[in-house]
Amino acid sequence: MFVTIAALTQMGAGAKPVRNNPVEIVMSERVDKFGLQVDAALETFISAVALPGTGLDATAFWQSFSDIAHELAPKNRALLEKRDTLQAALDDWHKANGMPSDMDGYKAFLKEIGYLVEEGPAFSVETENVDAEIAEIAGPQLVVPIMNARFALNAANARWGSLYDALYGTDAMGDLPEGKGYDAARGARVIAWAKEFLDSSAPLAAGSWADVTGLSVKDGILICATANGDTGLADPGQFVASGHKTGGLEEVMLVKNGLHINIVINPDHPIGKTDPTGIADVVLESAITAIMDCEDSVAAVDAEDKTLVYRNWLGLMRGDLEESFEKGGKTITRKLNDDVKLTSVDGSDWTYPGRALMLVRNVGHLMTNPAILLKDGSEIPEGIMDAMCTALIALYDIGPNGRRMNSRTGSMYVVKPKMHGPEEVAFADEIFTRVETAIGMAPNTIKMGIMDEERRTTVNLKECIRAARKRVVFINTGFLDRTGDEMHTS
Repeated sequence: MFVTIAALTQMGAGAKPVRNNPVEIVMSERVDKFGLQVDAALETFISAVALPGTGLDATAFWQSFSDIAHELAPKNRALLEKRDTLQAALDDWHKANGMPSDMDGYKAFLKEIGYLVEEGPAFSVETENVDAEIAEIAGPQLVVPIMNARFALNAANARWGSLYDALYGTDAMGDLPEGKGYDAARGARVIAWAKEFLDSSAPLAAGSWADVTGLSVKDGILICATANGDTGLADPGQFVASGHKTGGLEEVMLVKNGLHINIVINPDHPIGKTDPTGIADVVLESAITAIMDCEDSVAAVDAEDKTLVYRNWLGLMRGDLEESFEKGGKTITRKLNDDVKLTSVDGSDWTYPGRALMLVRNVGHLMTNPAILLKDGSEIPEGIMDAMCTALIALYDIGPNGRRMNSRTGSMYVVKPKMHGPEEVAFADEIFTRVETAIGMAPNTIKMGIMDEERRTTVNLKECIRAARKRVVFINTGFLDRTGDEMHTS
């Protein structure tokens, strides 16, 4: 792939991502940045596209980047060498002893070599400024390869999904749809299923949602008309907001266990006109968080890949990422959904996120990448590069002039995979601290999700959490990685 300066600059002005551009900058060319030998196209993207708008001085950024990379790379290598030393000791022990039968002796051996560390006293996690999607609401989380803009946009927009579409187009009701046209009988089953869902999630004080013939709002209370008279919700507090236009009530927003249910009313809609209440859809709050993945679900191996990774992350943080594709002979353009804006029960404006809270998964400590070379010619530890570049780009959301459209609390969320034990978690914490200082973030702005997918982390989990106690937001297990490490280790 070759990238023009003009194309990259145009992207910075809010244009759609451009691919397969004419040849101007060959990616094998490098630019010296205080000893960092940066691929020319990546350097142009960072300097001409990512840095403008953050308020950071480009010279200071690259100087800090070089300092961090050259000072922390030896620590990174030392941690990886310790992995090898421990593994060699484990291999020798198992060759001599086979599978452990004396567990006390085996544990003593693990402690002796430093694989198993002593647990310290009880402590409390001190993380602050965590968004409700992580701190308070229990809901689904998606993981998506950030190199695919369409996938990333779909994941971000999966905060809200049509229950009617999900039921009609899948086997959730026990069978799949047949034929190409609309099956009215199946549609009726979908509507009946959805009304039963409403009965269980937001029951009426009397009767069933299937009996409702009209909805209205009076003095902040939802009124449900039925043949037996008006009724309301068994718990009136579940009604939180509504939407009106000249034609009357259009949306009714309910809440259950912190997740929202949006009843869409449109008597002119093909589905709504068949419903006695005019309900055209029931839209559920679905994926409340989404991990934009630089690592597990994608292979980003060089400067071309990393430029695409960071470019898509920039589009997500700026809110201008778009992707067009052909479907059914038509061009469809994906972009980020707007927030949901309704009227609350007290008559004030009610605004709620239209997108999942986005986290970014940086790569683990093991990886290096030829996109940037250090003074000695070695590849940069990719986790350091990811931390610096993704945090820089996050300033478009949480910086001094940030949009605050992803994190309302001003935090950045980084999922950190494949760390072996507390020392490596502490090293990730050190990387984030250095990055925060370099780009002007307050301490512990970068939150850490610890992937518990290596045995050395599992058996030392308390101390791993302690090492990141001021920024940890979750523990997440990758079962295939964890099983593989168990096999490799023992």
